[in-house]
Amino acid sequence: MKKYLLAMIVATSALLGGCAMMPETIVQTPLTARPQAANTIAPPANGAIFQSAAYRPMFEDRRARLVGDTITITINEKSSAGKLAGSSGSKVGTVTAAAPNLFGLFGSLTSRLDASASTSSKFEDKGAVTSSNNFISTLTVTVVEVLSNGNMIVSGEKQVSLDKGAEFIRFSGVVDPSTVNAGNIVSSTQVADARIEYRTNSRIDGAAVMAMMARFFLSVIPL
Repeated sequence: MKKYLLAMIVATSALLGGCAMMPETIVQTPLTARPQAANTIAPPANGAIFQSAAYRPMFEDRRARLVGDTITITINEKSSAGKLAGSSGSKVGTVTAAAPNLFGLFGSLTSRLDASASTSSKFEDKGAVTSSNNFISTLTVTVVEVLSNGNMIVSGEKQVSLDKGAEFIRFSGVVDPSTVNAGNIVSSTQVADARIEYRTNSRIDGAAVMAMMARFFLSVIPL
């Protein structure tokens, strides 16, 4: 009996520990990347002004294109959706049965054996769902990978600590270099495979976890 109780305590502790963990992030990791190491090999001293190993145009637009470069993402996400559905049905049935009158005999008796029945059923179902989201912010991310076609995978995080909790915004996606504006600014609506996340480690998430635990126990305990 003691072994059984001990096993139950261990299982309950593991369950509570799993529920207490924060949900995993949806943003691709890593959230940052260091720039590639510069070429330490000294260029050949051939006396020429143009050196291909260290050439950089004087009037080149300083747009992000290498691993470690930063891009400012302007998050301006607005979405709304609505759905209205309804269905109805009805059914009515009537049954009448009369007792036969045999050769006109016992008419007064058989007339009392007549029977009738009727049924009626009606079903009606209505549902409405409405969702609206608005997320406006600014976040600077880092180029973590450059694809073969020149597109850049970016990812980053911004944390803000307020009183007893910390709020953070995470972002990842694929940026086309042609959409990068002056100042290395890109709108979130022009980022492919964008994953935007706003989280907090305050008591709000803890309350949500407790609600999940309550729903679990209420689903298995008959009340």
